[in-house]
Amino acid sequence: MQFKFKKGDQVIVIAGNDKGRQGEVLEVRRAVNRIVVDGVNLRWKTRKPTQAEPKGDRYQEACAIHVSNVMFVGPDGSRTRKRPAAVDQKA
Repeated sequence: MQFKFKKGDQVIVIAGNDKGRQGEVLEVRRAVNRIVVDGVNLRWKTRKPTQAEPKGDRYQEACAIHVSNVMFVGPDGSRTRKRPAAVDQKA
């Protein structure tokens, strides 16, 4: 199966809690048809206390979303089904 998204592509979320948000693809997980988009589907994570950080830490991390919930964003900001031609020539 051909996978149309690559790391670095600009996408917009078209379904789910983050509908309308735009971001860059940070990671592609082909085996499960999911991608990680910068600033989308954020979840709180915690780190255990260590000697260097005795209180521990709490941070937000972007989690993966299904590829059917995103579309490419063209250079003019419009949604498109196919990768914009300007992006194709760079890769």
